[in-house]
Amino acid sequence: MSDMNQYEQLKKYTICVADTGDVDAIERLKPQDATTNPSLIYKAAQMPKYKKLIDDAISYGKGDLSVVMDKLAVNFGTEITKIAPGYVSTEVDARLSFDKDGTIEKARRIIELYEEVGVDKSRILVKIAATWEGIQAAEVLEKEGITCNLTLIFSLAQAIACGNANCTLISPFVGRIMDWNKKADGVDGYKPASTDPGVQSVAKIYNYYKKYGYHTICMGASFRNKEEILELAGCDRLTISPKLLDELASSTDDITQKLDAGKSATMTNIERINVDEKKFRWMMNEDAMATEKLSEGIRNFAKDIVKLEDIIKSMMKE
Repeated sequence: MSDMNQYEQLKKYTICVADTGDVDAIERLKPQDATTNPSLIYKAAQMPKYKKLIDDAISYGKGDLSVVMDKLAVNFGTEITKIAPGYVSTEVDARLSFDKDGTIEKARRIIELYEEVGVDKSRILVKIAATWEGIQAAEVLEKEGITCNLTLIFSLAQAIACGNANCTLISPFVGRIMDWNKKADGVDGYKPASTDPGVQSVAKIYNYYKKYGYHTICMGASFRNKEEILELAGCDRLTISPKLLDELASSTDDITQKLDAGKSATMTNIERINVDEKKFRWMMNEDAMATEKLSEGIRNFAKDIVKLEDIIKSMMKE
């Protein structure tokens, strides 16, 4: 037993990020960074305590729904920057996932809105789905000094392409990979957690990055249970829901570092892969899980944007 809880122990090895749009939860948990997405903002937008953020966005947008939606995301992000000292991620509209130029334009607009209210772009990660087009957009934005979080990472192909584009951060998903494999394997779960395909995927990406000197931050995401998190202790960052952060905080069992950049650098069994567009598309085609989960993730984020837009449209009429 440790004299520190598991959340405190984990913070010795890994930067912990709160995965929520609930500003109060972030204030309570005091993570280094915070990340949101349309699903999280949709939930938060239905809480009466955040009505003022919605009212302000509607007033700012002057009847233009697209402007209102961007401003709403920035309003939530701005509140979070007051609490989390590090990066705050704000998502580009998932419906632009296959539109390089549209993604670049939207990202620039989000940063403009932050700068209007005095939040420097160095505090913000623009969150973009890791399609080929999204990765190419991020490469352009990074050169302009707009830092990016490439999300919905399910494969090494996506991770390598993001590293080649000098993306600031990637979010490889753990739980969604596990979900797919549980169904495919016909199992209830994976014990020990080291055999979890989602855990193995993030470890593989982390080790590849450290072996070949990539500077892109690897941030494990989408956790289904505490055990997956502990199995990735040592990853650059982990973005974790308030529920699972609370579970970690309520246990004083000892945890050990599982990922170590020094050890990764000396691994001899990691082959270097040259990922251009043709190789990226072929590797994705050969990976049914990655192809399906990327498409599903984009569809679900897009659905949540539409649901949020419907709430906002009804409020704009009031």
